Amino acid sequence: MKLDVIKLDGVKAGDIELDADLFGLEPRADILHRVVRWQRNNAQQGTHKVKTRSETSYSSKKIYRQKGTGGARHGDRNAPIFRKGGIYKGPTPRSHGHDLPKKFRKLGLRHALSAKAKAGELVVIDSAESDGKTAALAKQLKNLGWKRALVIDGAQVNEGFARAARNIEGLDVLPSMGANVYDILRRDTLVLTKAGVEALEARLK
Repeated sequence: MKLDVIKLDGVKAGDIELDADLFGLEPRADILHRVVRWQRNNAQQGTHKVKTRSETSYSSKKIYRQKGTGGARHGDRNAPIFRKGGIYKGPTPRSHGHDLPKKFRKLGLRHALSAKAKAGELVVIDSAESDGKTAALAKQLKNLGWKRALVIDGAQVNEGFARAARNIEGLDVLPSMGANVYDILRRDTLVLTKAGVEALEARLK
């Protein structure tokens, strides 16, 4: 499939032939869902913790005698039934991550790229370079109509462009090795540089 290549000022700079194996697939929601779930679960800290009855600060003395009170039998005030007692079977620190085969992760990235291409939300630019001025880049983005965009460059992101984009809300910049399904899907526009296209094709072949 062919796509126009533009510059950041909106001027056309030729066209590019995109690999159908990366950008021409029929997107599958089940594949995208599994990969996004894998990403988000691996990113979850899992540091949630509650105190059990052995960790709360009440006395461990038996609160009253076993028999003869007419009430239920109890040990100490740390029991989960009491206010400020320990929590029974509450969350403890653990990893929420799970494994996903590399081939499936690559497939998910291909489907994410294809989903953007099919929706008409894929833009290819000649290069992502800037003098580092945020105001100038923000004006260019406004003229292009990009409100929530992800820019994927080649192996290295241009330092001036990264510095200019750092303070613009809704704009993310990643090198090709940082391209991932979640970030691609969460932005309205996917912007690839020509170097980024070549790097992704080499990575996902």
